[in-house]
Amino acid sequence: MKSLPKLIQRFLGIFLLSSVLIVFINMTTFVLLVAKHVPHREASPYRIASETGEALQSSPDGGYVLPEQMSAKLTAVGAWAILIDHQTFNVIWKTKNVPASIPNHYALSDIADLSLGYLDGYPTYTGKHDAGIVILGFPHNSFWKHTQPSWSYRFLSHVPQMVLSMLCVNLLLILGIYVIANITLLKSVNPIARGIQRLSDGARVHLPETGALAELSARINSASDILQKQKEQLRKKEMARANWIAGVSHDIRTPLSMVMGYADQLEHSLSLPEEARKKAAMIMRQSERMKHLINDLNLASKLEYNMQPIRKQKENVVAVVRQVVVDFMNTDMQDGFSIQWETDEKLTVCNSNVDRNLLKRAVSNLIQNSITHNKNGCTIYTSVSTDHTNCTICVEDNGTGVSDEAMETLNHTPHYMLCDTSTTEQRHGLGLLIVEQIIDAHNGSVSINKGKHGGFAVTLTIACLS
Repeated sequence: MKSLPKLIQRFLGIFLLSSVLIVFINMTTFVLLVAKHVPHREASPYRIASETGEALQSSPDGGYVLPEQMSAKLTAVGAWAILIDHQTFNVIWKTKNVPASIPNHYALSDIADLSLGYLDGYPTYTGKHDAGIVILGFPHNSFWKHTQPSWSYRFLSHVPQMVLSMLCVNLLLILGIYVIANITLLKSVNPIARGIQRLSDGARVHLPETGALAELSARINSASDILQKQKEQLRKKEMARANWIAGVSHDIRTPLSMVMGYADQLEHSLSLPEEARKKAAMIMRQSERMKHLINDLNLASKLEYNMQPIRKQKENVVAVVRQVVVDFMNTDMQDGFSIQWETDEKLTVCNSNVDRNLLKRAVSNLIQNSITHNKNGCTIYTSVSTDHTNCTICVEDNGTGVSDEAMETLNHTPHYMLCDTSTTEQRHGLGLLIVEQIIDAHNGSVSINKGKHGGFAVTLTIACLS
């Protein structure tokens, strides 16, 4: 679309193509519908009537009998049949399902009528027989017999040409109306067309907001500004999605290899040796870890794309964090691990506007992180403090800690789910990412440092309520 003539040519081409396509679709649909509802040659009522007349045989007692195969065919289509004697015009044979309203005697004019139309509302068709004429009646509304109108053969032979001519006239008429109605707008289309072309190429667009399409030009300018902002956001989100998949593949590979059926039964089976039960217990722990990983992935994804509802309300942060610590203490923690509550006894209330469940999840992740990364055991120290402006939550341990290089990476390198480079390199687990996302949703901050007890320390800071 580099010029107005090309744009007009494109408009007209699309219009003609769509018109022809619509006509083709309509004609094809009509043909298919007709083909669907017109009976197959084998199921044609005329053919069935003819076959019935040929199949009807004389019986030894002087009557007539219809072979079972032909009788079954009539039953299948819901038809009944009678045989009218060609001399007396009386019914000398009929099937068992003939309606009671069907007479047993006919005049010559009656036979002429029913051979072309209906008998008591039943569509009728005739078949030849040596003794007379076989009449087949089909259920009401099963067939429509077009018996009255007559058409000129010359008219019918010219119907295709007339239909085609009418279609062409209609297309030309619609095209004329289309061009006349839009000719005043075509003069303003060229700059807009160029702008749309640049917009589709991802370039920034600014059109002069004048003329008949000034409002459209303004909307395009606005759309260009929005698209430029969304372009960068979309790029990050698309990369995050790809990295999320890579993260799933990486994080669940080891636990998934250890998952086996009936692990719980094996762990508690007294018939197995102690060593085997220990292996079953390991399988259960790894299975549980895999479940937590999947949950973490789902939560991280929801937080990243703003799909996780944040239900903030006034909460006592001290009570929330203490509840998390108590929950861990009440669970059967592995040998070598313990938790200490280091909050000042005088600090019993520190209110903040938070989502209670998400804040508990963040603190739980930090405690679990210390357990996961200190296989030889450690003591976990949890505390809450305040300066009347901010509420600070600290979770640290006296475990192995991390090197200065690793600390730098944790503080300044994006998580593998959120960065657009090195997607296959895992920098740290999902636990810390979720903590960062939760605190970010609360307009707080996260600080990762070496703790005063020699291990790993994470500090969460959120605003207090005055």
